[in-house]
Amino acid sequence: MLIAAILALGMGTYAIRLSGVLLRERLELSDNLQRLLPMAAASLLAALAATAALMAGSEFTGPARPTGVLIGAVLAYRRAPFVAVVLAAATTTALLRLAGVP
Repeated sequence: MLIAAILALGMGTYAIRLSGVLLRERLELSDNLQRLLPMAAASLLAALAATAALMAGSEFTGPARPTGVLIGAVLAYRRAPFVAVVLAAATTTALLRLAGVP
């Protein structure tokens, strides 16, 4: 049963993606909608990142993880190397948890 569900979802995903390619010429989007689509994608990505940073399952993670994400975001904004950003965020979170901050 699980294999059948996985196959059905995979075929549905493929059909949705294929329909976008096949219907591209037939569908006309207004200029306003074409301008808003990139912003919608960015807001969806921001919401996903915020959910991952703040929630563990259905509960708040506590201040340690968001603080680590904030440190990483500041370093990324300041154009630090990617390895430094990840290490600083992980180290900050680990040290806060070691200190007893949830």
